[in-house]
Amino acid sequence: MGIFISIPKTVECVLTAVAFAVLLCFSAYRQTGVLQSSGYSNAKYFKWVRKRGNLAFARYGLLAMLCALSYAVVAMCFSFTGGYSAIIGLAAYVLFFAVYLRADAKIALRSEVVLTPRLYRLYAVFFFVAAVISYIFVTLLNFADAVWGNAVFSYLRYCPLALLPVLVIPMLMLSNAVAKIYEVPHNGKFIKTAKKKLAQSDIKVIGITGSYGKTSTKFILTEILSKKYRVLTTPRSHNTPIGIALAVNNNNLSDYDVFVAEMGARHIGDISELCRLCPPQISVITGVCGQHLETFGTFENIVKAKGEILAYTSDTAVIADDCFDLFEPFPAQKERCTCVTDIECSPEGTSFTLTLGGKSGRVSTKLLGRHSACNIGIAAQTAYLAGMSFEEIAGAVGGLEFIEHRLQLIKANGVNILDDGYNSNVKGARAALEVLDSFGGRKIVVTPGLVELGVLEESENYELGKNLVGYDSVILVGDTLVTPIRRGYTDGGGDAEKIVTVPTLDEAQERLKGFIQTGDTVLFLNDLPDIY
Repeated sequence: MGIFISIPKTVECVLTAVAFAVLLCFSAYRQTGVLQSSGYSNAKYFKWVRKRGNLAFARYGLLAMLCALSYAVVAMCFSFTGGYSAIIGLAAYVLFFAVYLRADAKIALRSEVVLTPRLYRLYAVFFFVAAVISYIFVTLLNFADAVWGNAVFSYLRYCPLALLPVLVIPMLMLSNAVAKIYEVPHNGKFIKTAKKKLAQSDIKVIGITGSYGKTSTKFILTEILSKKYRVLTTPRSHNTPIGIALAVNNNNLSDYDVFVAEMGARHIGDISELCRLCPPQISVITGVCGQHLETFGTFENIVKAKGEILAYTSDTAVIADDCFDLFEPFPAQKERCTCVTDIECSPEGTSFTLTLGGKSGRVSTKLLGRHSACNIGIAAQTAYLAGMSFEEIAGAVGGLEFIEHRLQLIKANGVNILDDGYNSNVKGARAALEVLDSFGGRKIVVTPGLVELGVLEESENYELGKNLVGYDSVILVGDTLVTPIRRGYTDGGGDAEKIVTVPTLDEAQERLKGFIQTGDTVLFLNDLPDIY
């Protein structure tokens, strides 16, 4: 045994704990993405973890079991090395953590991890927490080995470390809670700075809210306004106080004429908080449905929350035609959006009659679907209020480009791909299927289902399943919402041979490679299933 160098127990404990902390950090990477997408809310993150059909805990449990079994085998095979077998056995942990990371990377996330300063700080705290907990485990196991003196236990003394993967989620939540000791006051100062900056600026603020269509309408409005004004907008789907504050603090407001701010909400009071930060001269409500019902509780609460923007609107609010009556009781200057009529849709685009300020004309856009015309109408009416002429607006509509992941048409090798990956609401799903129906050839749908619908989630996904009957192929992705979709599909008379379930988006795409042919149209409907 002389070939082995004696390692002091303290050093062994420290090195083993640090090694495990590193492994746990790697295994937690995707979970930090989920937490980040949850707005760093432990409550929302844990609700996602506990969601029926969610396999996050199960995957960590499987990792723990495989680590324990393989460690025991390796350690016993090297028992001839004496106490060193316990250290040699740790190679099994490295192997199976690597296998886990490879498999976990294939699970699609709604939003991939964004390496922000806050995420780095969270990771630093997580590493510290993981290292401390690992060190406690390792020290206790070595202490037990010293006290007990059993040879078999000595060989296998690090086998209980296999429990650590099961603790990743609790450790991540603990780390997030600890990190908030710094983050909450830090974010408060950051938001306060943005509020002061906006108050001292002459920039015109346009606030956009609604259950659906916010981001699409924001991009459309920004593109139209940009033909006349210098426009600042919140990027991607940033619609929280921090998202708005980032856009304000990272730019010189004197370089812009208009600030278009998307405003999201999951609870009553969220819109009021955003409006206190960023009070709008013009506001927009794009529509209302049961989206986020799981946090609002009732449809009435959704209306109340979206209506909060009206109390802060200093000029005029533009409200979608189909939900205008819901906001009639709210005291504010409001306009019903009725500027779009005679909509005609085809796979080549959408045309409609646009009427603004007494002027009317036929306009066309490459954007697909009746709902796109409605979004354009809301944006056009808002741009008119902001000072643009009918001619300027009509000209801008013709040049609108597809919005990424929002019924974005991509043509590849004779196949039409409808990328509607960020569509997760009931009305949007119906609109997407309507667009799909307008195409010729075979039609394929890839979807994990609709999310954040609270008590309606199962019933609405059941109805979605019924609506998928008749398509040439349906590929369900993931493990959280596919059961009610499949049941609805079967009850609706769907052909069982035309519907399959796969665990990941990658596998869905692999399946498509052997199936699609020239002339097919594939709709990716809310195609990123694991967090939303």
